[in-house]
Amino acid sequence: MSEQVSPLPDVPDVHLSVFLHGVRMDFAACLTAALTFIEEHRARHYVDAVNVLPGDTTGLQRLPNERLFLSP
Repeated sequence: MSEQVSPLPDVPDVHLSVFLHGVRMDFAACLTAALTFIEEHRARHYVDAVNVLPGDTTGLQRLPNERLFLSP
């Protein structure tokens, strides 16, 4: 399976913006994985370090290891 294919094609993708150690990274992720990622990231890092941005996700890399965030 391609790295650029959503693990849950029936779930909409969102644009995640992650700010970590002075670097902003933007990713596409299915909503299910994004919500779990945000919850876990906010518990361990700065609360405002991850945001969901409106807009198209075309051209964004998928969230690394996205499948690991499909369940809490």
